[in-house]
Amino acid sequence: MPKRPKPSAKILGRVLKMLFSYYPALVPITILCIVISSVTAALPPVFMQKVIADITEWFNLANAWKALHPGEALDPVILQNAMGEIVPKVCILASFYVVSWIAIILQTQLMAVITQGFLCKMRRTMFDKMQNLPIRYFDTHKHGDIMSHYTNDIDALRELVSQALPSLLQCVIILVSVFFVMLYYSIWMTLILLVGVVAMVIVARKVGGGSAKYFMRQQKAMGKTEGFVQEMMNGQKVIKVFNHEEQSAKDFEEINNQLFEDSTKAHSYANTLGPIIGNIGNILYVIMAVSGGLLLLSNVRNASIGGFALLTIDIVVPFLNMAKQFTGNVNQASQQINAVVMGMAGGSRLFQMMDELPEADEGYVTLVNATEDENGNLTETAERTGKWAWRHPHQADGTVTYTPLRGDVRLTDVDFAYVEGKTVLHDVTVFAEPGQKVAFVGATGAGKTTITNLINRFYDIADGKIRYDGININKIKKSDLRRSLGIVLQDTNLFTGSVMDNIRYGRLDATDEECIAAAKLAGADDFITRLPGGYDTELQNNGANLSQGQRQLLAIARAAVADPPVMIMDEATSSIDTRTEAIVQRGMDKLMEGRTVFVIAHRLSTVMNSDVIMVLDHGRIIERGNHDQLIAQKGTYYRLYTGAFELE
Repeated sequence: MPKRPKPSAKILGRVLKMLFSYYPALVPITILCIVISSVTAALPPVFMQKVIADITEWFNLANAWKALHPGEALDPVILQNAMGEIVPKVCILASFYVVSWIAIILQTQLMAVITQGFLCKMRRTMFDKMQNLPIRYFDTHKHGDIMSHYTNDIDALRELVSQALPSLLQCVIILVSVFFVMLYYSIWMTLILLVGVVAMVIVARKVGGGSAKYFMRQQKAMGKTEGFVQEMMNGQKVIKVFNHEEQSAKDFEEINNQLFEDSTKAHSYANTLGPIIGNIGNILYVIMAVSGGLLLLSNVRNASIGGFALLTIDIVVPFLNMAKQFTGNVNQASQQINAVVMGMAGGSRLFQMMDELPEADEGYVTLVNATEDENGNLTETAERTGKWAWRHPHQADGTVTYTPLRGDVRLTDVDFAYVEGKTVLHDVTVFAEPGQKVAFVGATGAGKTTITNLINRFYDIADGKIRYDGININKIKKSDLRRSLGIVLQDTNLFTGSVMDNIRYGRLDATDEECIAAAKLAGADDFITRLPGGYDTELQNNGANLSQGQRQLLAIARAAVADPPVMIMDEATSSIDTRTEAIVQRGMDKLMEGRTVFVIAHRLSTVMNSDVIMVLDHGRIIERGNHDQLIAQKGTYYRLYTGAFELE
């Protein structure tokens, strides 16, 4: 067989380990069925040889009796004795085929359950892993390539588990069984056969050795192709507006040709192997037949496990049949290399994703509902009370203390770099007091969204501190931190389901009445009620049947139903026309009452009423103050407001 790199052996080990962990009973039973079917397929030639020998002996005896008793009927005792010898062996031979048939049927049914169950559990494991990966992973990997893990790579594993592994195991068992049976017949002829088999293995290693590299390239190229197609589907409007169809076709042709080259080379190696091994097997069979004939003519004493005896035709004929079976199984095993190597390539990509480090979270402070007595003492409760508190467990003495959630967010001397050595935020200090509206203004790439990413802990700071109600946010459990933060992004993501389901995404236990109230607050109720199904209208393809402004209104409603203490508005009204913006702004003002709000905007009209406006330039805060103060300074903000300078 072709020599495979060590990582492939490790991947195969991981696949087998997962199979046994998922199905600790079914996998051993399936292996037992494969062993039974393989052994019962290898033993019939032994009994066939004995049946042939008994029939030959019976014919010789019958002919001898007729020579001594010409014209008389054959003695019934001779026939009875012959049947007594032959029939039991024929019954045993038939039982082998019946047992093999039953084992194969059971093996097939079990493999169907194991394969589909394994893939189902693998997809679930992958999805759970994906949910725990940091945002950085999705920012640095093409989404189409990630999707390819769930399609192409999983399909490669399906071929490995359902076809290649069972076939290889069956071939190995048959080879071992037939090998010992051949030794039982003739050691000399077995040695001749082994010389030829060694030659087959050497050729297989040489011819098939290059397939692994190209199968890995093929899987990567398939992921790249899928990623490109997804990008083109999402960007069809832009492609058509800029008449980019021809260039897109050229780009696709280049990627598609690379996939063609890698696939062709991978399959050419694998597909060449089968015919070569098959022809070597045929040549070896001819050599074995000639060798057997020469040994018969030479009256060479045969050596077998049972001892030494004269080599006869009833030994040579079954041995040749087994030799054909042996080389046939070597050929069949070599033909599984295609599926094995492809499965290893797919498994390598899958495990590469599954081995990614999950999002780190050492937080232990959690967010809970609370009630407050007349003395200001907080008590944790399971019911929604509209009041939140941070729960601090103290390991030293086992006590728990509670801090009211006020929405006080402070960044002190924060530095940050997406890529080491390329700092994008420099010495940023931001104080957002409870109930304040803090706005960030600046050109694209100035660092506005990066600041909100750090508050959400999508990324962790390189230097400085971020405190939330006096608590270092590294000590707050990420899920609880994000539960306290509502966010409306510039790019709205809507999911397949009803309008009501998409609003309820902000808080899964929200009632229909609460969702409708949130929609009214955001100014979305008016257009929702005009939809064909109202709140039950089904959305698909990221809400493609809605306008950009309507999608943005749903995102605001989704944040409103979550009722978070702190809001982040990242270009929340960027896709809404001026008239709609005025309606939404009134709803947003109601939504922002009593909350700490961070606003990122290019439209200065949306930040004029902010308590603090911070102007960023290349990751530094160059101006801060309210609208009137910044206008009085006549700096960058003043030039932006008066139109002397425009944001890029």
